[in-house]
Parts: sequence; structure tokens; C-alpha cells
Amino acid sequence: MNYLLESKNVVKKYSDKIALDDFSLAIPKGSIYGLLGPNGAGKTTFIRIINQITAPDSGEILFDGQKLQKHHIKQIGYMPEERGLYKNMKIGEQCIYLAQLKGMSKNQAKEKLNYWFEKLDIEKWWNKKLSELSKGMAQKIQFIVTVLHEPKLLIFDEPFSGFDPVNANLIRDEILELKQKGTTIIFSTHRMESVEELCDYTALINKSKKVLDGKIEDIKNQHKKNKFRVELTDCNAQLIQKIQENYFVENLNQEKEITTFTIKMDLKNERNFLNEITQTANLIHFSEVIPSMNEIFIENVN
Repeated sequence: MNYLLESKNVVKKYSDKIALDDFSLAIPKGSIYGLLGPNGAGKTTFIRIINQITAPDSGEILFDGQKLQKHHIKQIGYMPEERGLYKNMKIGEQCIYLAQLKGMSKNQAKEKLNYWFEKLDIEKWWNKKLSELSKGMAQKIQFIVTVLHEPKLLIFDEPFSGFDPVNANLIRDEILELKQKGTTIIFSTHRMESVEELCDYTALINKSKKVLDGKIEDIKNQHKKNKFRVELTDCNAQLIQKIQENYFVENLNQEKEITTFTIKMDLKNERNFLNEITQTANLIHFSEVIPSMNEIFIENVN
């Protein structure tokens, strides 16, 4: 597999506090990679190292097969949770200025800005100051500044913070389109639904260490508990009692004609269980319970 970014045994300390401890990670090209962890876990330190704001005490970072160097910063776009735009500078002027810092010429920047301003329907904002915009509007400008120079790697830290649902969906669609064009994306967030919806891979950091990583689907399968959700009709009390005596049953609910519950059992018993209940009840739903990323996060952090 081709990796755009690799962290190899990275260690970073601040005085006597270990921020990252033997941290290794490999982010495939063209993927969206979720970076998860509670506050203080080490996510921000890792992002700061990628952006060369700080350096590891030991270990190394590889960018597209090369040891991370100063010139790579022009191939990285970073949208921090705490936004960094100038409130009293005209929006068009500061976008051009920030694009030039990433190596674009003034003409290149204007051409790309015209494209993005038209695409996001904000052409009238060019001569406004940031202080005249709402937080959500300012977020759009920050997003444009981040992606304008078409970097190989984009890092989004809580990208949907401040957006209403409509604009959150708009930015989500833009992120997915960037991925389709081959951009590699690191996605740092506390919103687990966003991870499940957008990310191909994820890593969980806790107390400076990587707890787990891999494909979202593989991680969820690894954390299955052999639980199944069952919905029945025409289910009598004798059958319910028999099931409870022979299996571990949770969340039993009987409402009108439908009986629902979760049952824990070995997969080899699945056929016998289904044969048993369908003799006296009508099975309308049976599926394995797949844990959510939020459940996996809480389980591993705790």
C-alpha cells in the first residue's frame, strides 16, 4: 500500500509530560483518516509535528516516502479548530496573501479564489472584513484558504464547528470531492457520526499512545460482541421465558404486537435459535449488532 504520511516510533515530551509515546501510524494516499482521542491524548501534538510547528524528540515522519522537510509544508493544508484569519483585513486581500505564503503567485491565487468564491456562492464577500461575517461564513473563508493551493495532504481539525446543518453538508461534500480527486485527508474530530460517515481509516490515541488503528469496517468487526437484534410478532410468554432461560437477553420490549430484544450467543447456535423461535412466533427482523465508533471509543478510552 502507498502511504502519503508515516509516523515511525515518534516520541515527544514537554518537560516531564509525554505527549506522544512510541507513536507509529501510516496514512494511505487518497484516504480520509480519522484521528480520534480525548482532550490531551496527543492529537494536537501530532498535527503540530506534521506542520513542523514543533519537532519530535525521537522517531521520524515520512512524507510521500521522504523524511519530512521544510519544503513539504507547501504540500500541506491545515484548518485548525481555532481559526487564524485577520478580522480587520479585507477577505479577498488576505486570501491572496495567505495563498502567496503557500507558494502561489498573485494571478494563480486570484484565479483559484474566483473559482471557490463562485462555487460557494460568496462572490459578494471579497471586499468585506472578516469581522462583518458570522462564524459560519468565516468558516467558509478558512476552508477556502486551507484548500486553495491544492495540497497533497489536508488536515481538518473539527471542520464542522460553527456551521449550520446546511453548510456542514456543503463542506462535507467538498471534502468528499477532494478525496475523489486524490487528496489525502486527516480528519480530527469528536463527532463520531462524522467519522463513520466520512473516514476510510481511523486511529484512536489515548494518554499519548495509539490504542487502535485500521479500516473502520475492520475495527467495528473486531469489537463485535456476538449480539443480535431480534423482532418478533405472535410471541407468547412461554417462548420469552424459554429464551431468557437459555440465552443472555437485553433490552426486552413488548409494544403492541411486536416483541424486540437483543440476544447474545455464539454464531454456531444461530440456526438452532432461529428454528426454535420460528416454530411458535413470526420473525420479522434478525441482524447482528455492529458497535458504533462512539461505543468503541468509550470502551477503549475507559
